[in-house]
Amino acid sequence: MTSPTLSPPSLTADHHQPPSVRVEQLSLRYGRKVAFANVDAQFRAGQITALIGPSGCGKTSFLSCLNRLHELTPKAQLFGQVYLNDCDTATIPLTPLRRQVGMLFQKPNPFPLSIYRNLAFPLKEHGICDRTHIHHIIETTLTDVGLWTEVKDRLKAPALSLSGGQQQRLCLARALALKPQVLLMDEPCSALDPLSSEVIEDLIVRLKGTYTILVVTHNLGQASRIADDVAFFWVQHDVGQLIEFGSAQEIFTHPQDPLTAAYVSGRRG
Repeated sequence: MTSPTLSPPSLTADHHQPPSVRVEQLSLRYGRKVAFANVDAQFRAGQITALIGPSGCGKTSFLSCLNRLHELTPKAQLFGQVYLNDCDTATIPLTPLRRQVGMLFQKPNPFPLSIYRNLAFPLKEHGICDRTHIHHIIETTLTDVGLWTEVKDRLKAPALSLSGGQQQRLCLARALALKPQVLLMDEPCSALDPLSSEVIEDLIVRLKGTYTILVVTHNLGQASRIADDVAFFWVQHDVGQLIEFGSAQEIFTHPQDPLTAAYVSGRRG
């Protein structure tokens, strides 16, 4: 598969300045199990932050709290606050919040529908019903993710007939179609081949500035390539903790905490 030519995101014309994301004393508990505790951090507007750390340290759980996906899990209890700029997300109704804060999962999860309906369905669910407008959004977002030229002649084909990399770009287009301001990505390349991973990485970088992006990744090379800032999580006393937060350059070249230094050098984790 050849790498697609990716157009600069066209959604900037009617896209407001993306918000910063701030968390204060954020903790998440599943019953008696504490996933992570007492996280304070501010993620810069329009920048890419990589969340790194070993498995089980709370990175994905933390990401799920930012658009309240944790509420889908029985017995999940969230403590602390999440803010988009100065707006507490607990005060935002779920549908508008999840439209504003989009999510891309580790494994591509297209609906078992046609390529076209994968994008049209959520648009209609959010009240966009004009066919001309829907088609324009679909063409625009598929172009944004470099997929339009590959699928424009088979929009009625099943989305599951696409390759893994194409499916992940379709899922990203589905998120972009709703014009979010924040994008959460949970290991978006881990299920993809190296070429498809490179395409997704390039796309993430191109989206910087238009969206505030948080990416969970176990690939330290990927984090160093795409991230402006890095948040390093670790498990202490069986609880996930944010150990260090800073610019990618600082974290990878001059980490302040010995645990961070050991992890990014490959001596721990």
